[in-house]
Formats: sequence, structure tokens, C-alpha cells
Amino acid sequence: MSRTGRSSTGDRNPGKAVGGPGYSSSVVASSLGSAAERRARLAARHRLAAPARAGSAAEVAESLIALHGTDPASVYLAVWARTGAVDPAAIDRALYEEQALVRMLGMRRTMFVVPVDLAPVIQAACTDQIAERLRRRLVQQLEQADVAADPAGWLKDVDEATVQALTARASATGAELAADEPRLRTQLVYAEEKSYGGPQNITSRVLMLLSAEGRIVRGRPRGGWTSSQYQWSPAGAALRGDPSPSPGAARTELARRWLRAFGPAPAADLQWWTGWTAGQVRTALAQLRTAEVDIGGTAGIALADDQAAEPPGQPWAALLPALDPSAMGWQARGWFLGEHGPPLFDRSGNIGPTVWWEGRVIGGWAQRKDGEIVFRLLEDAGPDAVAAVTAEAERLQAWLAAVRITPRFRTPLERELSSG
Repeated sequence: MSRTGRSSTGDRNPGKAVGGPGYSSSVVASSLGSAAERRARLAARHRLAAPARAGSAAEVAESLIALHGTDPASVYLAVWARTGAVDPAAIDRALYEEQALVRMLGMRRTMFVVPVDLAPVIQAACTDQIAERLRRRLVQQLEQADVAADPAGWLKDVDEATVQALTARASATGAELAADEPRLRTQLVYAEEKSYGGPQNITSRVLMLLSAEGRIVRGRPRGGWTSSQYQWSPAGAALRGDPSPSPGAARTELARRWLRAFGPAPAADLQWWTGWTAGQVRTALAQLRTAEVDIGGTAGIALADDQAAEPPGQPWAALLPALDPSAMGWQARGWFLGEHGPPLFDRSGNIGPTVWWEGRVIGGWAQRKDGEIVFRLLEDAGPDAVAAVTAEAERLQAWLAAVRITPRFRTPLERELSSG
């Protein structure tokens, strides 16, 4: 063990930030917004301190609402950090056999792995609007390319044929579905003036749209658990819910869960995390009993029935993966990130692998080609921190064994460490 001494997933903000809370409660919690209290909550509620660790992947996802799934390995590493012993095979079973978890497009038009019983909430609160925009845009592009006299009707017909083909197969790749439904090979020209532009089949666009509409889901990847080449399967009834929640009720429920897991926090953080408009955030919060919280001079909110201080816990260290939900849960990250952002983020706002000590980011880590886990601390956190981080690095190296991890979004420190 050795130690060296922004994209669609990044910091997008869809609209004007929400101002100070004027919600359904005027209770003021004076100490709830301190950095120390927020870090104590993070340790317990995000299952990062050893006594709080979960027993399964489903428990982890439930605690965090959703696991960031753009980088497939991040899901598995996020579960590892919060369980201690759950292996990739158990996570696979939760996803593909027990179907306790489902991979779906959600907040900020980002891929997440979520508890299946929460999927209808996220679908109604976030994904249905995303699907509407995806369909509208694809119809416009089909019209511009003069693919059909009635591009909306043509696309609907292709949708139905694709779902029927997938149902007949039970599971299939995009290429297999395009063989069954040749219209999926229709080409549109994208970014013609760019080096990466040119004609592309609409296969992936149609499958993404059907997934966003909750009609199909990503199944097992082809290859190991770090692969992003997924097969597709028909969506089960649990994905939509029966009956499906209304968008307003779903946004209120998602806001409640976010405050329980990530609060207290400014309302602007909720707006960023969800991708909602300022008006949608205000309407959702107005249905909840909330308390106003001073967070270092910034107006924040917490659930009115969630103002008890988190009991002090044991010191803890964690090695969290790129795009971990704890690092990506807030837009304002100064209280746990400090000044360490530049080496740990890519240019699109995606965070790489991070080293945590007592609720703060103190460095980054990477895996080298020979499998060794290495890390660099960006501040002097003391010998106890070094010992605890080293133990976590050894634990991760043993857990990964022969598997090699390269984050999808490379950050300056991760690149430097992995090539050393």
C-alpha cells in the first residue's frame, strides 16, 4: 500500500435559485445548521461511520434515496463503502434477480440506481418531464430530417414495435432490437461541424426515450459489473406504481426524503439536486412542515420533526467513488469540501474519487494498473486519519481483487495517482 504525500452529471442549475424559505413553519433551529452537526448527520444517515453501516445494497440506496449510476462502478463502490462486506454478486442479485433496485433516469437527467418502491416517485417527480422533452426534441429532429410525413406518429409506431420485439425476447441489446425493428437504424446527423459529429442511428435515442417513459429498463451489462454495455428488458409494473402518484405529490415526497437524508440545507441545494424549477421547489416545500435554519449566514431548512442533534460518533474514514451521492448531494459543498475542489473535479463539475475523514474531504484516491489503491491527503489531518485511511485503502484493494477501476470522468488528481 502506498501513499503520495462539468457533463450531464455535473453542476447544472435549471433556473433561478430559490430564495429564503417561507414555507409552512417558522420554527428556528439555532444550532442545527452548524458544520459539525451536518457532518454528524452525514456520518450516520449516509451509513459512512462503521456503526451505521448497512447490511445490503438496498439499505444503502434507501438511506441515500439514489445511487449515482452514470459510472457503473460507482454504484458498487458506494455500496462497498457503506456496508463493509457486501460483494458485487449480492449487488447484482439486488438489481437483476430480486429487483429490489432499478436503474433509471432521474434527477438532473442523470442515471441513478434507486429502490424499486421509490421509482414511481422519481418517475412522476422528475423523469416524466424529462421524457416529454426527449420525445419533443426527437420528433423535431425527425421532422427536420424529413424522415416521415408524420414524425410523431412514425416515432410512436417505432416505439410500439420496439417494445413488442423486446417483450418477445425478454432481454436484448440495442443491436438485437435494431435487427428486429430496422427503423431503429434510421440515421440523423448530429453536431456536423464537430470532429465527433456525423450520422448516428436513432437506436440509443429511442431506447433512452422508452426508458425515460418507464416502458423498458436496463438489465444486466455485457461483461463484468464495471461495464456500461447493458441489455434491455421490459419494465415491470412496480416501476410506475399503481396508482401512479401525481407530479405534485411525488415532488413533495421526494423533497421530504431529501431533507431527511441531506438536510438541513438551503432550498437552492434541493433545486440543484432535483433539477426542478424554483416554483416547483417552493410548491413542494409548502406542503411540508419545515423549520428555518441558519447555515453559516445562509437561510436553510429542515423538517420540523427532525431537529434533534445527532449523537457524537466514533472517528471514521471513507474512500468514496467518483460521483458518490454524498459528494453530489449538495450544490454548496464548502462545509465538507473546503478548498480542495480543483484537483478533485473535472471541468464539467463531476467529482472524482475522494478520501474522507470525520465528515470532510481531505484527499483523493485511485487504483493503479497493478491493482494497488493509492491516495493523497491534501491537508495534514493527523496520524489517526492516515492510519484509518490506509486501513480503508487496504480493505478496498482486497475487495476489488483482480478488478480494475477507471472512473468514467477523470479528474486531475485521479489521473496523476493512477499513472504513478
